[in-house]
Amino acid sequence: MNLLREKLAKYDAPKKAKAAGIYPYFREIESDQDTEVIISGKKVLMFGSNAYLGLTNHPKVKEAAIDAINKYGTGCAGSRFLNGTLDIHVQLEKRLAEFVGKDEAISFSTGFQVNSGCIACVTGREDYLIWDELNHASIIEGLRLSFSTKLKYRHNDMESLEKQLQKCSPDKAKLIITDGVFSMEGDIANLPEIVRLAKKYDASVMVDEAHGIGVFGNQGRGTCDHFGVTDDVDLIMGTFSKSFASLGGFIAADKDIIHYLRHHARTYIFSASCTPASIAAANAALDIMLSDPDRAGHLWDLTHYALEGFRRMGCEIGNTSTPIIPLFIRDNDLTFLIVRELFDAGVFVNPVVSPAVASRDTLIRFSLMATHTREQLDYALEAIQKIFKMHHLI
Repeated sequence: MNLLREKLAKYDAPKKAKAAGIYPYFREIESDQDTEVIISGKKVLMFGSNAYLGLTNHPKVKEAAIDAINKYGTGCAGSRFLNGTLDIHVQLEKRLAEFVGKDEAISFSTGFQVNSGCIACVTGREDYLIWDELNHASIIEGLRLSFSTKLKYRHNDMESLEKQLQKCSPDKAKLIITDGVFSMEGDIANLPEIVRLAKKYDASVMVDEAHGIGVFGNQGRGTCDHFGVTDDVDLIMGTFSKSFASLGGFIAADKDIIHYLRHHARTYIFSASCTPASIAAANAALDIMLSDPDRAGHLWDLTHYALEGFRRMGCEIGNTSTPIIPLFIRDNDLTFLIVRELFDAGVFVNPVVSPAVASRDTLIRFSLMATHTREQLDYALEAIQKIFKMHHLI
């Protein structure tokens, strides 16, 4: 065995989990992505999806994707920079910019590419990137690629943020980067205070709205709209893989910022452009967001009902106030075991364990869709209560 293979072969944690019968990843879904899915021939309730508005099976979204394939084919066979720009790319970007309240927007093939590409290039060697310690992995990847000085502040801790801003040279560019809704914990960034500090220290702000759009704000415009700080946030990022029921992502900002990113973000310039079906599906999902506010309203009704249920049974759920509900287990192996037991009971949830979080912070991520029924939620709550009691978690 050569040295590389010998080194990589030492990674055996998944093998141990499989041997124990508690490996929870890569479960093959044999049906559409809905509130109920089929895995290994078994029906289970899906409480692990990011499709907050439940649009992955909406007839208008599917029809739009099919029509786009019929007109444009299955792919663009090139990057946006060269032969991969379609008229529907530009049309959707104009709509997204207007939707989130910015001059312009550009779309990427994935949301991960938005953050890793834009953050890597938007500031220079003498500038600063200031970031929340619980930001998404795609933000952290962009930070790794940047030559700027990186300063981390404690999660949603505005005193910690201010201390980091005080370390920065006043005459250099400073960009504060935060999730709008934190993807694992489900809590919301303190955007009003972040904006206040940004103004005080002449910093700019970037907000990742991946889990905020479709859920918060007027007609689902996100947390920036929810807090009324859109004009004070310089860059707004979003993804198509959650509420937009598709695949891809976008960044919106003023004309000068977008012009710069269009010519410098390597994940935009050197990646094949978003497929016609993905763009058309996202565009149709945007139509539904704008025309059907009752869908988000039902999601919030379910969210309040679930939060009340988890608190009543004594689950530890942190500071969440969103359709993302963390159920803290605080033990890797026990988290895996409970995920398997819930699956056996007919409930699909996602484990979040180290190194994604510290071992002391392992959790089950329970997430809601607007298409869930109260009966489905009641079933899941009852199953969780039974299994958590068995393990003395409540």
